[in-house]
Amino acid sequence: MGRIKIIAGNWKMNKNLSEAVSLTQEIIHSSPENNSLKIIFPPFPFIQSVNEVLKNKKGFFVGAQNCSEHNAGAFTGEVSATMLNSLGCTYVLIGHSERRQYFNETNALCHKKIVQALNNNIKPVYCVGETLQQRKSNTHFEIVKSQITEALSSLNSDQIKQVVIAYEPVWAIGTGETATPQQAQEMHAFIRTCMKDLFDASVSDNCILLYGGSCNASNAKDLFSCEDIDGGLIGGASLKAEDFCKIIASA
Repeated sequence: MGRIKIIAGNWKMNKNLSEAVSLTQEIIHSSPENNSLKIIFPPFPFIQSVNEVLKNKKGFFVGAQNCSEHNAGAFTGEVSATMLNSLGCTYVLIGHSERRQYFNETNALCHKKIVQALNNNIKPVYCVGETLQQRKSNTHFEIVKSQITEALSSLNSDQIKQVVIAYEPVWAIGTGETATPQQAQEMHAFIRTCMKDLFDASVSDNCILLYGGSCNASNAKDLFSCEDIDGGLIGGASLKAEDFCKIIASA
């Protein structure tokens, strides 16, 4: 049985409530029928409303863009995985490059968040990737390996099977730059090797790996045709139903 394709839309901090509902409805209406799994990651306030639209729609799920490393307590402004579970969240993004860059999230912190998600029956989509400086200095493999090792290595065999990994070259996010299919495939293959070294061949072979760096309607098919790329974590292109549905059709 092959790995399932996943197309995930990260809306980041965009849209108001009515726009979020309308966009979700447009995506549902225009989405081609295929076997891919579709995830929408709206801002926190819209999760419940988006989930109401997606309910009972085959292949569609709602996720959150982040969660707290704490289960509950005096953490003003934070949102726990327990809360997300109660809203119907099936997935959560952990360690997105913007969280790492703007909020100084470390691999150790990401590990705690991943555990919180798993303890609440939410599948983490764990983001890894290098900056332009790290790629130019030829440390990109080392960086990605440390992100994977420090956040995932202590998970048990049941937990790791629930984790999706998204490779996002930071230099390609929101810049219009995209890793070539060859560059993307090279890193995805490396990630799979890391997973084999940390766990075993079965985990490596079955781990779903997404590409997340300025993936759009024009380059999605070439990227998704790579052996080790199982779909995409889509940013800007997920804010337009027509573009997002074209990407879904490429899966």
